[in-house]
Amino acid sequence: MAKTARSVIEIWMWGGPCQLETFDPKPDAPYDYNGGRKAIDTCVPGLQIHEWLPELAKCANLFSMVRSMTHPHFGHETATYLMQTGRMPGAGEVYPAIGAVVAMMKAKSYKGDIPPFVILTGEKGRFSELGFLSERYAPLVTGGNPNAGRFVVDGIVPPGGLSESEVDARFDLLDRLDSYGRVGGGVNKAALAEFAEAGVAAHRIIKGDAARTFDLSLESAATRDRYGRTPFAQSMLVARRLVEYGVPYITVNMSGWDSHKRHFETMERRTREFDKALAALLRDLKDRKLLDSTVIWASGEFGRTPKVDWEPPWNGGRNHYATCFSALLAGGGFKGGVAVGASDETASHVVDRPVTPVDFLGSIYERAGIDPDGPLPNPKGLKLSVLPPASEVGRLKEIYV
Repeated sequence: MAKTARSVIEIWMWGGPCQLETFDPKPDAPYDYNGGRKAIDTCVPGLQIHEWLPELAKCANLFSMVRSMTHPHFGHETATYLMQTGRMPGAGEVYPAIGAVVAMMKAKSYKGDIPPFVILTGEKGRFSELGFLSERYAPLVTGGNPNAGRFVVDGIVPPGGLSESEVDARFDLLDRLDSYGRVGGGVNKAALAEFAEAGVAAHRIIKGDAARTFDLSLESAATRDRYGRTPFAQSMLVARRLVEYGVPYITVNMSGWDSHKRHFETMERRTREFDKALAALLRDLKDRKLLDSTVIWASGEFGRTPKVDWEPPWNGGRNHYATCFSALLAGGGFKGGVAVGASDETASHVVDRPVTPVDFLGSIYERAGIDPDGPLPNPKGLKLSVLPPASEVGRLKEIYV
């Protein structure tokens, strides 16, 4: 039995990556489906992925792919909500995303100053990932560009180029302006105390040792080059450092997968950047003996239409498609080198082992030591489970270690 994963890294491929140009290539399909692109062998005999993922092909033994993801929503907002919460949209409540739930469930065992849920670098912007949970489980959204500027401590220039003394001056000004907080007459003193503690925590994060976690100047140039020098790639390196710190849930948001027009040009740029950074992260975690305690999952809200639309204005585009798409799982008690499920000859329909968002998220929860059928504590006092009831068969137990 695998140990419970301490951390989860989610790589959110915002916009919907195409299954054919990632984990479910169809080199024998007609040109209108594969655009003449090829598949390549991986280090796992009999397992192929798209030719634009050569680094992942070399370490395919470290991850598994689900080629039979499916759900009914083709819109970004509704599909994102479903893939993040396991709940169908329109249920009357805004349920929390998996990141906020994991943060809440692991809060007692996590003792760090960095919040238990960190997003690099910008929010998805499609819904509140916090849902109806307490603000204490809201994500820390870092913003900015990990390539530009450095964080804090002992003379190191913090984000935005402020010196350490300038940071201190701003906190001092904030304190002097907060006369309402000091007087506090006739107001909710508990709420004021909670607000004040949030300020203290922010100061501790910015000025304390935790800030070193975000400081990529502490990494060698060779390591940074191995990931790639793009904002996404450097965010993946920060994610590794956050795992080392012990943060329970880290999201790296990678936009740019919504390839309605000139699909192949877009996909080649995105997949090559994704390939290099994810392969570096997997190898890094493996070398540091952190892979077995860290779940990594990568997916978007859906895939793309298998048949290419060559007509103007699309000029070789693919549109939204949730009937059949792919996702990746690695580490944290998941086997590597396995393809779960199967699609037909054009990646249009699932023909074996359909996997729903509830199945997929439920498997991640289980590997993280959270019972997906257990109670979901919430400030509304609602009697809820972490996920909607689902068949036990749905969990991806065939790739559990």
